[in-house]
Amino acid sequence: MPLRTALAALLLCGVAAPAFAAESATRTTPQPAAACPEGADWNMPAAPLRIYADTWYVGTCGLSSILITSPQGHVLIDGATEKAAPLIEANIRALGFKVEDVRIILNSHEHLDHAGGIAQLRRDSGATVMALPAAAGALEHGKADRGDPQYLSIEAFPAIPHVKRVKDGEEVTLGPIRLTAHATPGHTPGATTWTWDSCQDGPKGEQCHHIVYADSLSAYTDDVYRYSDETAHPGVLARFRQAIATMAALPCDILLTPHPDASQMWKRLGPNATQPLVDETACHRYGEAVTARLDKRLADEAARTEKEKAPAEDRP
Repeated sequence: MPLRTALAALLLCGVAAPAFAAESATRTTPQPAAACPEGADWNMPAAPLRIYADTWYVGTCGLSSILITSPQGHVLIDGATEKAAPLIEANIRALGFKVEDVRIILNSHEHLDHAGGIAQLRRDSGATVMALPAAAGALEHGKADRGDPQYLSIEAFPAIPHVKRVKDGEEVTLGPIRLTAHATPGHTPGATTWTWDSCQDGPKGEQCHHIVYADSLSAYTDDVYRYSDETAHPGVLARFRQAIATMAALPCDILLTPHPDASQMWKRLGPNATQPLVDETACHRYGEAVTARLDKRLADEAARTEKEKAPAEDRP
């Protein structure tokens, strides 16, 4: 039965339409997971939670979105997918904060799974979106150019107007909040790692932790791009290795990543946490892991190159 017909029938029976609508919304709106599983769908709703002090998780089970709060307003890092934007807003409100108090929106890198929701979040909050120059153009166009290793395989996302450029090493401030941008290109040209300190009172006085929101740093490409092709992409591989080294050397007590599984965040956050949140070796170990993946990618590229050079009759 069409919804309009159903509502009319209920009204004739004396049943209020708002009650029906509320019940329908309850049935169709997905509820947050009690605990997020590893390998979760990008848009699987997650319950918001406090990470540490003024730092909160407001993303989905599959994609991170980080809220840093202050009396002067809030900073949001990453908007996940376009579909996830309403889930992020609902999580902000569920924590008792206002979406309209988000003053600054930052981004880890210019792909649809981390920037897709930013356009709506910007409209609804009125926040200023900030990014490194290498990312800002792609955010404003809704898609990167051939400099993006995944250019041919990644879909576009809603364009974000008037992105404010920040420099590598620049500090973004809002009230007591101080975040630093670190250019960590490789996964994309504009990939950015963000760092800040979060502090709260403890048994021995104020206790602060260095938080690192490390970009994905994963060596993924489409079928054409090759990190090892210095002619097509001069200096990219060297900058990628330097980016990993930069991230790994940061003061790092709490490691967060755009994809929670990349740093086993659900083993350290939430009701089912089995590992400590604070781990001063986390960034170093993450650096080792992404270096291994980059080395494997280069080995695969070398094998493909040798195969292409082989005479046709010798190819499998």
